[in-house]
Amino acid sequence: MVEPVNSSLGKMLLEEVSPVVMVLCTPLVEETFLKNGLSFVETLKPFCNFSNIDVPVRTSGDQLYRLKKFTLRLFNAADIRQPNVEVAKQRLEHVITQAGEKVFHDLESDPPQITDILSNSESEIAPTWFQYYNKELIRTLSFSDHEAFDHPVACLLVVSSKDEDPLNKFVDLFNTNRLPSLLNDGVMDPKILKHFLLVHDNQDATTERLTSKVLSEMRSTFGNNECNLLCTNSSKEGNVEHQANPWASFKSSVPAEKLGCALTGDDIGEIKELMQEFASRHIIPYMEQKVRDLNQQISATRKGLRNQIKNLWWRKGKDDIPDSTKGSIYTFSSTESQIRILGDYAFMLHDYELALSSYRLISTDYKLDKAWKHYAGVQEMMGLAYFISDQSIKEAEYCMENASSTYMKLGKSGFQNATRCGLWWAEMLKARDQYKEAASVYFRICGEEPLHAAVMLEQASYCFVLTKPAMLHKYGFHLVLSGDHYKICDQVNHAIRTYRSAISVYESTTWSHIKDHVYFHIGQWYAIVGMNDVAVRNMLRVLDCGNQSKSTQEIFLRDFFDIVKKTGMKHEVVGLRLPIISMSSLQVIYEDHRTYASQASALVEESIWQSLEDDIIPSLNSGKSNWLELQSKLLPKKYKESNVCVVGESVKLDMEFRNPLLISTSVTSVSLICELTENSDDLKLVEKETSSLSLGTEHNQVTTSGFSSFTLSEVDFTLGGGEKKLVRLTVTPSEEGILKIVGVRWELSGSIVGVHYFQSVPTKAKTNKAKRKNKLTPTDALKFLVIKSLPRLEGSVDHLPDKLYAGDLRYLVLELKNNSESPIKNLKMKISHPRFVNPESHEEELTPGFPDCLKKGPEQNTVQRETSRTSVFAFPKDVSLQGDRSLRWPLWLRAAIPGTISLYFTIYYEMENVSSIMKYRTLRMHYSLQVLPSLETSFEITPSPSRLQEFLVRMDIVNRANSDSFEIHQLSTVGCRWGISLLQPVDTILPSKSILPGQGLSCFFMIKDCRKPGTEEEKTTSILPSQTDIKLITQDDDEKLFDIVNSPLASFHESERSCHGTSDQLSPNTVDFILISRLAKSSNPSAEQDLPKILSHHSCHNRIRSSIPLSWSLDGPKTMYHDFSTSFCEIKLKMVIRNTSDGFLSVSINTIDGLPDAAAPTPSSGNLSGWRYVPAITEEMKLTSDVMGSRLGKPPPSMESSPPFIWSGSSSTKVQIQPLSRTEIPLQISVFSPGVYNLCSYTLTWELSEHENALSSTSSGICQGYPCYLTVLQSE
Repeated sequence: MVEPVNSSLGKMLLEEVSPVVMVLCTPLVEETFLKNGLSFVETLKPFCNFSNIDVPVRTSGDQLYRLKKFTLRLFNAADIRQPNVEVAKQRLEHVITQAGEKVFHDLESDPPQITDILSNSESEIAPTWFQYYNKELIRTLSFSDHEAFDHPVACLLVVSSKDEDPLNKFVDLFNTNRLPSLLNDGVMDPKILKHFLLVHDNQDATTERLTSKVLSEMRSTFGNNECNLLCTNSSKEGNVEHQANPWASFKSSVPAEKLGCALTGDDIGEIKELMQEFASRHIIPYMEQKVRDLNQQISATRKGLRNQIKNLWWRKGKDDIPDSTKGSIYTFSSTESQIRILGDYAFMLHDYELALSSYRLISTDYKLDKAWKHYAGVQEMMGLAYFISDQSIKEAEYCMENASSTYMKLGKSGFQNATRCGLWWAEMLKARDQYKEAASVYFRICGEEPLHAAVMLEQASYCFVLTKPAMLHKYGFHLVLSGDHYKICDQVNHAIRTYRSAISVYESTTWSHIKDHVYFHIGQWYAIVGMNDVAVRNMLRVLDCGNQSKSTQEIFLRDFFDIVKKTGMKHEVVGLRLPIISMSSLQVIYEDHRTYASQASALVEESIWQSLEDDIIPSLNSGKSNWLELQSKLLPKKYKESNVCVVGESVKLDMEFRNPLLISTSVTSVSLICELTENSDDLKLVEKETSSLSLGTEHNQVTTSGFSSFTLSEVDFTLGGGEKKLVRLTVTPSEEGILKIVGVRWELSGSIVGVHYFQSVPTKAKTNKAKRKNKLTPTDALKFLVIKSLPRLEGSVDHLPDKLYAGDLRYLVLELKNNSESPIKNLKMKISHPRFVNPESHEEELTPGFPDCLKKGPEQNTVQRETSRTSVFAFPKDVSLQGDRSLRWPLWLRAAIPGTISLYFTIYYEMENVSSIMKYRTLRMHYSLQVLPSLETSFEITPSPSRLQEFLVRMDIVNRANSDSFEIHQLSTVGCRWGISLLQPVDTILPSKSILPGQGLSCFFMIKDCRKPGTEEEKTTSILPSQTDIKLITQDDDEKLFDIVNSPLASFHESERSCHGTSDQLSPNTVDFILISRLAKSSNPSAEQDLPKILSHHSCHNRIRSSIPLSWSLDGPKTMYHDFSTSFCEIKLKMVIRNTSDGFLSVSINTIDGLPDAAAPTPSSGNLSGWRYVPAITEEMKLTSDVMGSRLGKPPPSMESSPPFIWSGSSSTKVQIQPLSRTEIPLQISVFSPGVYNLCSYTLTWELSEHENALSSTSSGICQGYPCYLTVLQSE
């Protein structure tokens, strides 16, 4: 903190609270000095400030002190009066206007940065004209009637040597009629020090002789010490130039070279000496003596306890007097005025203790007299005295607060004094680094007058930025308030200046509303002063004003385009924020060896295509080398990281444009900014020397960016409020070289050209491998090596529906076309979902049409045709495309599962003698299908309880469709092993002939294993096609069945088997089914054109359910005739046992004789099979599972008391059966009388193991024999 005397306030008090000298001069004196472009007072002013006067002073005490600094203020007598309010206001406005004109040219520069502001001091931050404005504001209160420091201390009477009768002129000058009214009215003391000065013009030689005589007469008349001679204008030519002109800072209305042009250095020295002598020998001694006299007088009348009590008693009767707010109630001779003069004189002589004591003494009197303006003035001076003497800070602030509030209570008459008090108070606080408190003082004295408030608010803002820490938001806010007040007063330059400073605060914040306010208004104001370019630059910052209301946005946009139109030219704006480009959405799509059939294909992840193309793209001789490695060996070193595109093929760039506003915006002429550099030497060398890696010297030709080298697309679109739109822009090179996509440009309202460059923007480019993608910089992703034109295959799939039902089988055509004259060959195709799509093996069209081509002919071959299971489909070798020829290849589509399915096709083809850089290309196609649920089927197969080779099938069907019904056409078993037959009529199964939405249905069928039995193995035989298919439509319908043996149904079924493959899929103990259905006929014939013609539902690997690993049957005669009169009857039987598991089975047969109830059935200990086939009593009984005997019911009563029989063969037999094999065991019984016998008195004990000679079994069990009845009759 600086010393108070050296602070800004200390210097101001030295200049403004200093002795006043009244100057009275004749017109000839003024004429003499006007030769220098100056008046007499203006000539002397630069020499009235004494920085080292060193005069000893003694005021109230005996102690001397030396006065080091002193200042005089000179005024013409006519100027000693209270200034006119309107004139003072105009003068202050003129000061501000002049300052605004000086800063006009600085408005074109960049606004200050907040970092620079924070690093600067107060003198560097605040404008320099503030100090001058504050002084002028203080001077508007000069010569007030309640203060004494503006009272003239002395009078300087000046007469020219050219005046007639100079002595009488001196007398006439001090005539009361010529004195200021303040002296005549008793406000100021007219008895002041008088000093007489005779001015001699050295350019006038005629008066040189009289000058000495007049001076002698003056001294004899007025006194020797009170008279002086001043010789001036010693330069005869009047062209003296002063290097450091002392008057330049005091008078700027006249050119500096004309100021003092007739004054030589000696003249200036004489003026300095005159003023030094006048101050030190006359003014200071006079004031010193005046102070001593007043102090002695006041001490005798007012100081001391007796005098104070007397004064209070005398003033006691004044308690009821009204407040004094207008005029003065004290004359210069009153005791109160004399005390005030004593205090002001002591203050000006730097005796601050005496000044404080005098102010304290008079303060009470003014308060008791309710002379509030006088009281506030004394309090104001006390605060300044406390500050300048570096005494109590609290006392100083209390006095300033008291003075300011008292002035404010006086209303409008006291506001100017409150303003001056506030200025001094703020400077006092700033001298002590209390900037925050100083800002609040500036804010208090803003007042209602806008221009004055603007200056005070701006000074307050600089206080906020100088606080520690800086209060940046308050700094910016007060600058904005100040700028608004400046604009109200038409001080546009100052408004721009304050707003420019506020920009540094808000440009990096999220306070969008005030930021938009600042940029919008500063743009408007720049347009007012004619700086349209700068106006446009600032208005551009508010175009991204999505946070504002719709009406505000309309105002912003309307004024912006109005300003642009005033310029009469198109403005190119880099980084225009209307519309906003989402750089995260930027995606580059180009075709090198990879070509795309549609936009959807280009947007697929590269890894998906690579996984398809790994099997069809040939590798180089050096192991697993991909296309990139081949390219890196063929391209020059400087182009190895470049993408490759082909002449005549477009490079596409997708980007998202977003409208940040709530109003619609029209964007026109959107196109890319590109450069194409020809590098013919490099490219030719690559074409000629593909095996060489060492290339010659490179020569770059002139860069061309015109439309002769490439073609750009232009897009026009309109964005609604807040709308986003993905726009595709293209560039098509027409020459070989290096293509660079630099940026994008667009137009708004035909007058603003927006430009956005891509140098530092992340880009999603269609690169070939992930490793290379990481190496590419954003610039590399937009840089392409353009090679010469190549053949390009175009492809599409005709009649592909967007929606279809699960199981829907469609006939499609793949159409391929090469528009180039260069042929392509060796076509290969790979499909991502062979389960959905299966290509035909020939190109011919179907005859008859679909779906009749899939039905069985009159002589159907029963042998299944083999289908290709390779993942890559190779077109015939003789297929070659060029010119206008197209290839139409049949495809079969089957919607395997419901859901959204993405189908990917990639077609590989080779080119001959076209490019050494690119030998092959691929065509990528992508289609998205929505598969709706249709029929859902499930099958359950259980063994027949009575027949070893027959099984019951339960089929459950549920219609999962939302609105459509389906008709079932046929059910087929796959392969030549299983025959299928109906258990009930079709009309009974499907009485309504269709399955409604949400309806479920269960039906039963019989399947039979048609293999021939053998002892060790079973050999397959072919069966008739009619035995593998059953028609589920009306029996009188002549419609043919569909052929499931041949493609495409057989191929799709193989795909389904592969897809649903399990560990048991190779087991012969499984059955596959294909259910053929179609959509129920619609009442609208036109709607049937796009409906599915046939739906196939494939169910694979359906296992036969069984709780035990074996099945058996007891074969033999059911009825025998025997003559029991001769002997008992022996009957031979045969038991056939089949191992139905994949393990090794060991079975022991134990027969039991002598049952108490031979005909009573015994319940089985096994599980129930859920159904059984009940044959007639005469049919043979073949039981294949442990069905409980109770299911058969009790035999007739005639059978319950049958005589017993015995097993006459071996009572226990053990056999080993291989997996899925069968064996036969001979048995024999002996019957002793006629009757009906139940042959169930035996058990089968089994053990199952994984290996043939395993020591332990995985499972085991005992099966009770099934009821089997034998009728033996007596022969006749």
